[in-house]
Amino acid sequence: MIVLLDTCQPLAKCAEELGTRVEQLLTPLTYRKPQHEEHPFAIDNGAFANFDEASFIRLLERERPRREICRFVAVPDVVGSAQRTLEVFAAWQHRIREWPLALVCQDGQEHLPIPWRDIAAVFIGGTTEWKMSLHAAACIKAAKAIGKWCHVGRVNTPGRFEYFERLGADSVDGTGLAQYSWMREAIHRANNEPKLALT
Repeated sequence: MIVLLDTCQPLAKCAEELGTRVEQLLTPLTYRKPQHEEHPFAIDNGAFANFDEASFIRLLERERPRREICRFVAVPDVVGSAQRTLEVFAAWQHRIREWPLALVCQDGQEHLPIPWRDIAAVFIGGTTEWKMSLHAAACIKAAKAIGKWCHVGRVNTPGRFEYFERLGADSVDGTGLAQYSWMREAIHRANNEPKLALT
């Protein structure tokens, strides 16, 4: 599983601490420059904190020459509401259709259709309770069955990391993972501890 980080720390150092592949997550919140122009990356929209349309568009324009190696762009969303997110998605998808789009799944997505033909990825967002629910797990399983990329946001603990890795998520992110070596090292240790088999 790949870890996508919005960080000023060297990605190679983060990968060593995590014990897994690390790629860059670009966001209009920090507007960081690419650390490695030739490496795959993804773009978040910053909506969890505060969506800024002008900054988002400016980031997409800056990264347009590297569009072919972009894993996904998280289409603007409304945190905690799948219904409102789908409405926003419908308004935005044609504006940025040249990018590989990700629908950010939110609370209530289990009652609504996912526009599979229009997306390259699902991004599991929403509240913590929904993210850890069977409903979110079903979205991941459906994405994997259809062959879509699956990303999970805000994965900062060894338990969550292992859980989403078991579900088959392709990538995760986490503000804590982006900022703190001790969090990255904790996940690495947990993933390398021998698991006791029950007999």
